[in-house]
Amino acid sequence: MDETVAAKDGSVIDLPQTARALDITVLMGGPSSEREISLLSGAAVAEALETAGHQVTRADISPQDVTALDREGMDVVFIALHGDFGESGEVQMLCERRGLRYTGSDERASRLGMDKAAAKQILKRGGLTTPDWMIVEEFHSADQVARWLEELPPPVVLKPVDGGSSVDITIAADPRQRDAVLEGLLDKYSRAMLERYLPGREFTVGIISNVALPVVEIVPDGEFYDYRAKYDDDAGTEYVLDHGLDEQTVRRMRGDAIKAHRILGCRDLSRVDFILDQDGVPNILEINTIPGFTSHSLIPKAAAAAGISFEKLVDGIAAMAMNR
Repeated sequence: MDETVAAKDGSVIDLPQTARALDITVLMGGPSSEREISLLSGAAVAEALETAGHQVTRADISPQDVTALDREGMDVVFIALHGDFGESGEVQMLCERRGLRYTGSDERASRLGMDKAAAKQILKRGGLTTPDWMIVEEFHSADQVARWLEELPPPVVLKPVDGGSSVDITIAADPRQRDAVLEGLLDKYSRAMLERYLPGREFTVGIISNVALPVVEIVPDGEFYDYRAKYDDDAGTEYVLDHGLDEQTVRRMRGDAIKAHRILGCRDLSRVDFILDQDGVPNILEINTIPGFTSHSLIPKAAAAAGISFEKLVDGIAAMAMNR
């Protein structure tokens, strides 16, 4: 059974709904730096699925213990794991080997979405706009790195290549800060991304069932949308639907989000983050293949604006997996 939802902007979302009660395992927690957020996402998803009438098993899974995937009778695995192991393709591969239906993108698209550099290369080849970037690895010589850094002077954004939730992201204002942050990232991750800093407004577009949800503007109270701004109840971050963007910009942003979703091979859901630069051009920062489902999360907020309750949203995601 599908539920047709007409958003305020006239777009129509054909969101499938489950035809019967399912046995669903919700994967949450995991080993990454985003573990605490994943536990919140998973708890919210599990509660909503139970409200929708499904039998739910909560599983805090890790690479050392994947026995939750061997439970008999499962209809669907709902993946609410953020970061390494869950969002980078490993869990998807384990589900495929067991012949399990699971929510979200497959192993390849998950791996590409997690690797910011690989994703940006594909997006750029596909004609989408993304800020200039470079990758520095710990084995690169100091002279080589120094030459590269001349091509991307501060201010510059430094971040892990495969991290999420804005963990360890810094906007470096000068070479001294840049070099110190870069050294720290290389010590911790062995490679780092440097990305051209673009001042501008930050937006995000969620994708559900290959349809773009309403554009949401993110207005943090600090320098940028960091971990605190995303998850702290007292952060003061505003999520604005009445952002005043002209119709052409909204149409381009939503179109670029759908194109990014498709050319990376994503399915079911994703979230594409943008900076609208000072020339009014939407620049894609990254794509998230397993967006959050906490009370602060953007996909549920955008879905609600399109007339989709949280319960119907997670039921629809489970139904998409079940229908494969």
